Amino acid sequence: MDRIPVARPQLGLREREYVLDCVESGWISSVGKYIAAFEERFARFCNVEHAIATNNGTTALHLALVALGVKPDDEVLVPTVTYIATANAVRYCHATPILVDVCADTMTIDPTQIEKKITGRTKGIIPVHLYGHPADMSAINEIARRRRLWVLEDAAEAHGAEVDKRRVGGLGTCGVFSFFGNKIITTGEGGAVTTSDPDLAARLRLHRGQGMDPKRRYWFEVVGYNYRMTNIQAALGLAQMEGVDAALAARDQIARWYGDALAPMADRLILPRAKPGVRHVYWMYTVFLREGGEHRRDA
Repeated sequence: MDRIPVARPQLGLREREYVLDCVESGWISSVGKYIAAFEERFARFCNVEHAIATNNGTTALHLALVALGVKPDDEVLVPTVTYIATANAVRYCHATPILVDVCADTMTIDPTQIEKKITGRTKGIIPVHLYGHPADMSAINEIARRRRLWVLEDAAEAHGAEVDKRRVGGLGTCGVFSFFGNKIITTGEGGAVTTSDPDLAARLRLHRGQGMDPKRRYWFEVVGYNYRMTNIQAALGLAQMEGVDAALAARDQIARWYGDALAPMADRLILPRAKPGVRHVYWMYTVFLREGGEHRRDA
C-alpha cells in the first residue's frame, strides 16, 4: 500500500522567488526583511497586534510559557488529547502539566472538567484547537478570568480557524502556531506566538533573542534562548500567506467531499462537525467508529 502523507506542502513560484531573493542578497540567517514582513502579515491574519516568529512550534510554546512567567512547581492545565509538545513545553519550565479530559465530539479540552483540576498552584490553561476545530474559548476564558489564569491557545493545527468570526491566536492571552511542513501554511520548520499585549510581546522578543537588551547590544539581562526564525524560513512563510485563503478554501472543499462520500456510512461512522459559530479548518478529517475497536477500524 502506498503511503498517504497527512499533507504535502504546496510550494510555487512565489516561494521560489522569495527564497532565491534571500540567497542572492546574502541575508539567510535571523536578520532580513522577510522576518518583519512575515510577522506583520501573520499578525494581521490573526487580528492581533504582534506575531513573534520562532524556529518551530515547540520553541514557540516554550517561549510563551517563559514569557508568561511559568516557574518550577507551577501547574498548567492541558488536554488529554494533544501532541506531546504541549506537555513537554510545560516540563521544560520544570512545571507540571495537569491533564484535563476532552469533549467527545471535538476532542478539545472540556470546560466542565477544568475547574475540578484547578489548585493553588495552577497558573494557566492551554486549550488545543485539535485538528483545526477551536476549543470552547468562551467558556474557557470565563473560567480563566474568574480564577485569574492566563490562556495560551495551542493553534498549531488551526491556522484560520474561527469562533464567532474571530480567528484563533487572538482569543486568549496569547496563541502559538506551528509552520511544520505538513501544516496549513509552512516555513519548513517554524512557529509563532501571537498576542495583542505589548508587554508580553516585548518579553517574547527579549527571550527569543538570547535575552539581549534591544537597546544595548551584547547586554543580557535575562537568560534567553536562540529561538529565532531565519530570513529564508520567513520568506517561505510570506509567500505561503499570499495563498492562505486558497489553501483554506481547498480544505473546506476536501472536507465536503469526504462528508458526501462517507454520508452513506453514517450508521457506522461519526463524522466531524463544526460547532455553531465555529469555522473548522480541517487540518485533519477525523472519523470515529460507532462500535468496535482497533481490529474493526483496521479491517
